[in-house]
Amino acid sequence: MADRVLFVCHANLCRSPMAEFLARRLLADRPVLVSSAGTDAMDGMAMHPYAARVAAEGGGDPAAFASRTLRPEHLADATLVLTATRRQRSICTALAPGALHRTFTLRQFGRLAAAAEPPAESRDDPLRAAIAAAAHARGRLQPAAPDADDLRDPIGGTAADFRRCAEEIERSLRPLAALIGATG
Repeated sequence: MADRVLFVCHANLCRSPMAEFLARRLLADRPVLVSSAGTDAMDGMAMHPYAARVAAEGGGDPAAFASRTLRPEHLADATLVLTATRRQRSICTALAPGALHRTFTLRQFGRLAAAAEPPAESRDDPLRAAIAAAAHARGRLQPAAPDADDLRDPIGGTAADFRRCAEEIERSLRPLAALIGATG
């Protein structure tokens, strides 16, 4: 069974769908399923047009995307939960307390993955090994400023604001992809 990465934002229209599509591209060679949901989403909505443009430019098909409301079972099924903000991380862990040790903000996990040392030997489960390595790195890093963990919501902004948000998402995802590659 493939591991699952779940991205969570507020409405599941901008940040988490862009993260979903970017992660699919970055993790295409790994047995990892990627999805997204929103803490306050309405089921079945189309991706924001600017977010859809970003997804399409990366080779994704945003026409098939439909937003979905975050449910406890989404969190229970996820191997790794990455949220856009600290508030959404708190909501996730309140909905599924068992997901606490595998729920991070996207930017937080990106910093941890970048500082992590991959296991000395190859593992059959590279995503779980990457999570363990990133969690272990937490003790070696200085705490970040609280707002350093939050990914700014581009809603109401320009296409350039969405592109900057997508670039920040990709910067946070690259260390995860590299760590998974180093552990598998």
